[in-house]
Amino acid sequence: MLDYFDAFAARYEPYKGGAWCYEDGCIYRGLELLFQATGEARWQDHLIRLARAQVGPDGTLAGYDPEDYNIDNILSGRVLFALDRWTADPRWMAAADRLGAQLAHHPRTAGGSYWHKKIYPQQVWLDGLYMGLPFQIQLAQHRGDQRAVQDALAQLAEAFTLTLRPDGLCAHGYDAVRAQGWADPVTGQSPAAWARALGWQAMALVDCAELVGPAAFAAVGLAGRTTALLVRILALQTEGGGWLQVIDMPDLPGNYAESSASAMFAYALLSAGGAGLAPPGAEAGAARALDFLRGKLRADAAGLTRLTGICHVAGLGGFSGRYRDGTPEYYLSEPVVSDDSKGTGPLMMAAARQHLLTLAQVA
Repeated sequence: MLDYFDAFAARYEPYKGGAWCYEDGCIYRGLELLFQATGEARWQDHLIRLARAQVGPDGTLAGYDPEDYNIDNILSGRVLFALDRWTADPRWMAAADRLGAQLAHHPRTAGGSYWHKKIYPQQVWLDGLYMGLPFQIQLAQHRGDQRAVQDALAQLAEAFTLTLRPDGLCAHGYDAVRAQGWADPVTGQSPAAWARALGWQAMALVDCAELVGPAAFAAVGLAGRTTALLVRILALQTEGGGWLQVIDMPDLPGNYAESSASAMFAYALLSAGGAGLAPPGAEAGAARALDFLRGKLRADAAGLTRLTGICHVAGLGGFSGRYRDGTPEYYLSEPVVSDDSKGTGPLMMAAARQHLLTLAQVA
């Protein structure tokens, strides 16, 4: 698997033509964790090369407009702290401050949660929890701003409340003003439980817990809720080791085991133990998921190994001339692709965590 990651990073081209974006950030985070886990310089070298092409000497970010108020654009900033430690180049923290300035003015719902984007007003999506909140905590810790740390934790907790369904899963999105066609008029929630949305949420929860420590995480009521969510997710793992695109509907025609969500859940389950959040069977479930994902690594016609079975993109509301209604059938209508960063990046992260766990067991 490590050889696949190395070859992938060597040929990787920026997801959006070089513009700063969350898709690249998934790969950057994976490379950071691989270096952290293995100490091998190749991962650090790949990350520095890719990130330097997008961050100017004064911290400007290629193609980035803070007034888009797009929470997705924050995610890549997580690696800036490691890059700063490794190189002492002032560009990295200058860039982090630019992203922090966006968050300082980012629009919020009345309850205090960040809008997902300016073009999606009053909406909270599970995706956005991972995009913005771990970075906010890291920047706040760097600055000694405990208020901002607590604000991020409060947003995590509120999102849980807003999106939680009676079955213990969370809906992909929530509309605070019930203006969207996909929003339930009573709950404001979108109709289905999309696996990758839950994957973003699970990764956000375990990463934030790791950053603030178990006691602080438990103090805001998130520890038990996180473990309960992971228990529910584990119960929905398929016999083959993956998780379905529409996670709770095994009888839905056309439903399939999706690679990016499976990688995200593997990472979350492997990371939960360090924060005291792991349910029984977490490591075994993650191992089954990684076995499933190894089976999704397949050679293409040119002989290149690719990670297959990745939902290209999915969302809610208007996009590219269509309206995404959030129904189970909608999530099955999106294209399935190979080597998308939203799958390969989380797989890098999960492999890095499994490597650390193996080292600890040997020691």
